[in-house]
Amino acid sequence: MRQLAVFSTKSYDKQYLSTTLQEQYPTLCEITYHGFPLCEETASLAHGSDAVCAFVNDKLDAAVLRALHAGGTRAILLRCAGFNGIDLNAAEKLGLFVANVPSYSPEAVAEFAVALIQTLNRKTHRSYNRVREGNFNIEGLLGYTLSGKTVGVVGLGRIGLSFTRIMHGFGCKLLAYDPYCAASTDPSGGGPEFRQLDGSFVELDELLRESDIISLHCPLTETTRHVIGPESLKQVKPGAMIVNTSRGALVDTQAAIEALKTGRLGGLALDVYEEEGALFYDDHSGDIIHDDALMRLMTFPNVLVCGHQAFFTDEALREIATVTLGNLEDFVLRRTCRNSLVREGHLLVEKDKEPVRL
Repeated sequence: MRQLAVFSTKSYDKQYLSTTLQEQYPTLCEITYHGFPLCEETASLAHGSDAVCAFVNDKLDAAVLRALHAGGTRAILLRCAGFNGIDLNAAEKLGLFVANVPSYSPEAVAEFAVALIQTLNRKTHRSYNRVREGNFNIEGLLGYTLSGKTVGVVGLGRIGLSFTRIMHGFGCKLLAYDPYCAASTDPSGGGPEFRQLDGSFVELDELLRESDIISLHCPLTETTRHVIGPESLKQVKPGAMIVNTSRGALVDTQAAIEALKTGRLGGLALDVYEEEGALFYDDHSGDIIHDDALMRLMTFPNVLVCGHQAFFTDEALREIATVTLGNLEDFVLRRTCRNSLVREGHLLVEKDKEPVRL
């Protein structure tokens, strides 16, 4: 039977993948679970595996891909939407099959972004801690009403569009920066629905200037890396809140710290962090954390940092498992896989496309 090696495994990964395999794909493969990340040092453990399954912070550079290929691996299954962690050009040259899970419960991520906004704005996290200590004073907990505020969305894919639906329900004015979506006439795309929500497509600099809240929902490419950086932060409306539930490197951490220190940035909510690979998804509560930038961020009262959990719902995990194993079945049966990024030596996504759709 075919062998699948799964890396960066947590208990919930094993639960959902094993259950889905048993219920939907009982003869597809045998799974070996590894709790550590996939990288050059661990790639040898996949020797003899027909396919490997990797997560968002696993490292699949050219060296890792060559090691996997030499060990017999011919398929790379990403159980996430983002593919910035894999060298697709190297995968193309090696003739590897690569597929991702392009969308899993976009509402889960959108709802979590709204939860971050509500928490940071109304300071419910601080109120919770006060009340537990018998302090019922509400001074310092002042927020603002979301109705009537301008919300800017960078990236209007499935998640971004879902987010705009929710914010429209709050009575917010909607702006979006997404050149692809704005130019598309495809009625099935997000543009027509966004306009029905009275949303307006604008350039990025206008979105930064006008938005009270900026939510990032674009993928990480070379053109979107540090889209929130020193220059863009100079254009941000004073006191604005920035929320990132997409990819950590969309935000230049040091630049954000400086903007928080000067008061230019009124709030920052992060579910992702550009150096999260060494920290997120593991318990470091008994360790000394040596990431000074992250530790500095968490000293600000107007900053929220979560551990990349926006996707973490029952519905999303079920869909991730189903689509991941479905991608493997497509590879095994040599069927056309709609989620393929690389197949039989052909790169199926545009190099450096701006923006890549979510």
